[in-house]
Formats: sequence, C-alpha cells, structure tokens
Amino acid sequence: MTLILSLLLKSLAIFIVAKMLPGIHIKNFGTAVIVAFVYTLINFFLGKILFFFAFPVILITFGLFIFIINAFLLWITDKMIENFKIDSFATTILAAFLIMVSDRLLNWIFL
Repeated sequence: MTLILSLLLKSLAIFIVAKMLPGIHIKNFGTAVIVAFVYTLINFFLGKILFFFAFPVILITFGLFIFIINAFLLWITDKMIENFKIDSFATTILAAFLIMVSDRLLNWIFL
C-alpha cells in the first residue's frame, strides 16, 4: 500500500511541476502516473549504476551532480513516453530538481 501511495505522490509531484513550468507538456494525470512509474523504474535500474560511476564527481560537486543524473533520467523518460514532452535540457534540470523536492515534501507530509 505504501508503494502505491508513494507512486501516486510522485505522480502528483510530476503533474504539479508540469503545470508550473511552461516547457513541460503532459496530457493528463494518468500520463503523470505512467511517467512516475517509468521514471521510478529507470531510476532504480539505471540511476544506481550512474550514481556508482559518478560518485567521485558527486563528491567533488558536493552532491550537485545528482541533479544532472536525475535530469538525464527524466530526459530518458521523456523520450520513452509519447504524451510527455520537455522542451529543453535546462527545463529538464529544473524539473528534475522540483520533482525531487516536491516528491520528498509530499512523502514527508503523507508517509
């Protein structure tokens, strides 16, 4: 049950960020659920590998490179889902940051 609630909260975070930023286009909340699911899977499988190999850079940048990794994973999600588009890489970086912050905030409030 917690996994489903966590996925719905990430979907809500993605949907809110998509409505806030003009460079992100999402069809509806159902698409946000699909984006959250795919983004979570990509982050689980590919994110761990990227984090492992980029660990020295993450240390040197005091963790800021994690935003670049998250933006890259969000970009991959953008390329995989038809009804979810991000206009630029700068928007992708900002969206990845806002999704991470809002997702953690929502999880802190509701879980």
